[in-house]
Amino acid sequence: MSTRLTTDDTEAESIRIGPDDPRYLAVVDKRFNKRFSSSPDYVRLVSSTDQVTSAVENAVREGRRLAVTSGGHCLEGFVSDPEVRVIIDVSPMKRVYYATVGETFRALFEMWGVVIPLGEYPEIGMGGHVVGGAFGFLCRQLGLAADYLYAVEVVTVDAGGHAGSVVATREMSDPHRDLWWAHTGGGGGNFGVVIRYWFRSPDSYDNEPARLLPRAPESITTFKAEWRWSDIDQPSFLRLVRNHGVWCERNSDADSPNASIWTLLELHRRQFGKIVVRGVSTAGAAEGQVANHLAALSEGIIAPQGRELTRMPWLEFALNPFPDLFAMPPGGVSTKVKDALLKKRFTDRQIGVAYDYLTRTDHDVMGGMLGLATYGGRINTVAPDATAAAQRDSILDIACNTGWLDPREEIKNLTWARAFYRDLFVESGGVPVPSDAYDGAFINHPDTDLADPTLNTSGVPWYTLYYKETYPRLQRIKARWDPRDVFRHALSIRAE
Repeated sequence: MSTRLTTDDTEAESIRIGPDDPRYLAVVDKRFNKRFSSSPDYVRLVSSTDQVTSAVENAVREGRRLAVTSGGHCLEGFVSDPEVRVIIDVSPMKRVYYATVGETFRALFEMWGVVIPLGEYPEIGMGGHVVGGAFGFLCRQLGLAADYLYAVEVVTVDAGGHAGSVVATREMSDPHRDLWWAHTGGGGGNFGVVIRYWFRSPDSYDNEPARLLPRAPESITTFKAEWRWSDIDQPSFLRLVRNHGVWCERNSDADSPNASIWTLLELHRRQFGKIVVRGVSTAGAAEGQVANHLAALSEGIIAPQGRELTRMPWLEFALNPFPDLFAMPPGGVSTKVKDALLKKRFTDRQIGVAYDYLTRTDHDVMGGMLGLATYGGRINTVAPDATAAAQRDSILDIACNTGWLDPREEIKNLTWARAFYRDLFVESGGVPVPSDAYDGAFINHPDTDLADPTLNTSGVPWYTLYYKETYPRLQRIKARWDPRDVFRHALSIRAE
C-alpha cells in the first residue's frame, strides 16, 4: 500500500516562479513558525518524479543551495533559511494520491478502512513527517508511522552532481535497504527528496490492501477537562503532576488496557487561567476509562471542572481534531518548542521548577506552556536499531512551548523557554541526555539550541540526543547517498 506524492512521471518541466510571481509569496510564506523567513531566488512547483529530478539537478548545477517543502510545518528554520536559494515545493504532488496527513487518513479509511498512526495535525505534509518517525494520537496502540514503512522512493544526488530516483525497501535482499532504514526516523532534509512512500504492517504479507495495515477505529472518544489556576496552589500542583507521572509509569506497557488512551496535559502559564487535560480513546465505550484516568490525576486534589466527552467516527475526528488546540490567529505565530522524551516521571524537584516558571511574574510570557503527552505502548516493542527512530523506552514526550505575535516579544519568550528547559534538566547539562531517566529528543520536533554549547553544557552532542547509537550508521548512509551534502540544514546528518 503506498502513499504516493505524484501521478504523472512524464512531464519534463516544473513551474519556476520568482519574486514577481504572486505564487512565490504563497510558497515562501508557507511556514508554521513565523519566527523565520527567507527570500530564495526562485521556487519550483513540482508534480512528478522527473520534475523533482530536473529541479534538483538544475539547482546543483547552478550552485544554489536548495531545500524542500511539503506542508511547511518545520519547527525550526530549515527551509526558511537565508542561505537557501531554491525551494522545491512538492505539495502539488497529490493529484490522485495523497500528500498530507489528513488526506492520507481519508484515502486509507474510505478505500480500505485502515489507518497508519500518523501525527495529530491533518495539514502536516507527509514528505518530512514519516522520515522523522512520526507519532500521533494512535501511537500508544499502534506505534510510530515509520514502523509501517515498507519502501520509499527518493531523488538523490551522486558525487558527480547528477540527480536520479531510487526505490528502497525493507527487504533484506534489497541493495538499497540502508536508504529505506534511514527514512524510518533519520529526519527530513538529509538524504534527498521523498517522492513516494509504501506502507504495510511489519508482519503482513497479504496481497489484499484491506489487510496490509491496521483496521481503523470504529469510533473515537475525545475528552477534555480543566482545573482553574485559582484553585491550584503549589502542593496541589505538585500532586497533580506527580499523579500524572505515576499513571504514565503504570500504564505505558504495550499490553496495558490503557494503551488505547492518549492524553495531553497542558500546564499553561497562570495568566492563561487554567490547566487543561485532553485526550482520545479507542476503547469503544470509553466513559469508564476516561473517568478512571481523571480520577487518578485528581487524587488528593480538587476534581477538574467542565468535563467534555464526545464520541464520533474516526475520520470525522482525524480530519478536525481538537479545533481549539490547533487554532491559529490570522498570519500565524512565531514559536519555540523544546522537546524531550522521558523514561520516568518528573521528579518533585522538576515539578517545582515547572511551578516556578508557570507562575513567576518576572517573565511576562502569556503563551508559555509545558505540555506532557503520553507515549510508549506499542512504540516501545520495537528494537532501538530496527529503525532509525532509536527512542524505544519512553513514557512521555514533553515540550516547553511558547508563542508570540509581536516581534518585540521574541527575546523574552525565548529567554523563558530556554531557561525553563535548562532548569528542568540542569543536572544533565540542561538537556535530556539519554540515561535511566531520559531518552533524548525527537527529531520531528527539532531544536537548534541542542547544538549550542552555551545552552547544551552536557558535553553530549546534539546528534546523540536525537539519534543515540544509530548516528554512525546514519552518517555512513549520508556519505553514500548524499556525498556532496546537497541536503543540509542546521541539524542535518554529517557524513563520516
